Amino acid sequence: MIETGLKDKVVIVTGGAAGIGKATARRFAQEGCRVASWDVKEAEAEPGGIFQKVDVTNSAAVDAAVDEVVRRLGGVRVLVNNAGILRDGQLVRMKDGALAGLMSDEQFDAVISVNLKGVFHCTRAVAKQMIAAGSGGAILNASSVVGLYGNFGQTNYVASKAGVIGMTRVWARELGKYGIRVNAVAPGFIATEMVQSMPEKILQGLVARTPVQRMGQPEDIANAYLWLASDAASFVSGAVLSVDGGAVTGT
Repeated sequence: MIETGLKDKVVIVTGGAAGIGKATARRFAQEGCRVASWDVKEAEAEPGGIFQKVDVTNSAAVDAAVDEVVRRLGGVRVLVNNAGILRDGQLVRMKDGALAGLMSDEQFDAVISVNLKGVFHCTRAVAKQMIAAGSGGAILNASSVVGLYGNFGQTNYVASKAGVIGMTRVWARELGKYGIRVNAVAPGFIATEMVQSMPEKILQGLVARTPVQRMGQPEDIANAYLWLASDAASFVSGAVLSVDGGAVTGT
């Protein structure tokens, strides 16, 4: 069995109320970590951890929440920037030769604010605490396979997830000298509550586009985060790990 070196370490997981975030918070708790789960929706804390209602688009709220984590649990060693939203729509939609719709400023700004600027807020707040503590750490960012190859009707989401990859690579360069590793995970089609609510025909299409012929489970992504945070990945930084059942190679 691989020794992760994570027992008793403090972990923040954003978007921890459901789906991949909840599975990730649970997986780190199973490893003996003290987990702070953040979300805008109410949720229960993992055993030995805490839940905080935090809006990652609010930098002051993020700073205050990090201070509370340090006060109640100790210095943060792992940050999982998982929080994200969707506001899908075509850039320009035509029907019968006439303009039928546009992606609105509100749709674009909402996704960028949570998925990209929220990652910036959380990483800035945690990184300065990690640097001050002098004990290093791991910062893990949620990208997506669509951030690598694009996707119809997701200008805003793809822009945010591609931006996360860019920030990951910058921060790996900037923070490495402090013993802080920064990596991204690019999930493929994952069977979260939101995805499973889609029509069966669409779900079948997603499976057909995945070479291993199944959708991923939230635990698949949680395990990837755990490995990247662990001592087993101590020489991995600036990487983008696709956890997609081969979807990128299958496009």
